[in-house]
Amino acid sequence: MHPLDAIGNPIRRAILKNLQGGPLSVNEIAGRFPVSRPAISRHLRILMEGGLVEPRSQGKRNCYAIRLKGFQPARKFLDEFWDAALARLEELSKQ
Repeated sequence: MHPLDAIGNPIRRAILKNLQGGPLSVNEIAGRFPVSRPAISRHLRILMEGGLVEPRSQGKRNCYAIRLKGFQPARKFLDEFWDAALARLEELSKQ
């Protein structure tokens, strides 16, 4: 799954924002949202399939953390548009 597909849902984007502060367990994540723990688990699975989060063991707890390398395909895709926009802006400035 492409990372952009994984972040197409507002709850998954919010989960990523929550994980910016560091790894969290499913229960910690679920406690921050008005959806069930199984729903959060499904969102985490989709984020894992998109390469954006990874499971980590912290003692007896299974936590999830952001996987920065997973954002590279999304950034590459967006950079193509940014590069084209900059080239067009440069073209317009020469007229």
